[in-house]
Amino acid sequence: MQGKVSDERNFNRMITVVSIVIPVVVALLFGIKIPNVAPLSFLPPIYAAINGLTAVLLLVAVWAIKNGNQKLHQNLMTANIVLSLLFLVMYIAYHMTSDSTPFGGDGLISYVYYFILITHIILSIALIPLVLRTYAKAYLKKFEEHRSLARYTFPVWLYVAVTGVVVYLMISPYYAY
Repeated sequence: MQGKVSDERNFNRMITVVSIVIPVVVALLFGIKIPNVAPLSFLPPIYAAINGLTAVLLLVAVWAIKNGNQKLHQNLMTANIVLSLLFLVMYIAYHMTSDSTPFGGDGLISYVYYFILITHIILSIALIPLVLRTYAKAYLKKFEEHRSLARYTFPVWLYVAVTGVVVYLMISPYYAY
């Protein structure tokens, strides 16, 4: 029992550090532009597709666990974490080589865009500890706690994945390729 409590404490410390470090590093890297490097303008549709794939795999993972396929669920959720990391690397690389694209719409559509964008960003930051804690609960075989936390993690993650695609689709006409 002592080992599991110690393991969970260690996970929680690591999750807290990672949950703080990732947004801070992303914010700092956002301000850095790599000189004399061609803009990586091909990345936004790729990382939007990664968001779309993540949304689909999240839905399939829920279907898998509801049908008793724990191994498929575990593999899909691990794949989603890898996809999220891949997205993050591409997102940072794009913004370190390219200027941010301003949204060109106006009126009501701009309010809708900024609402979706701001909620997407805020929830993507909140998602980091949610995903890591949910994954840690499963890793530690605390499946009841995992299930309870996953009830919150899943809809937030799905929202972030879907709105990532929506934000891309709304801003894509304004990209300077």
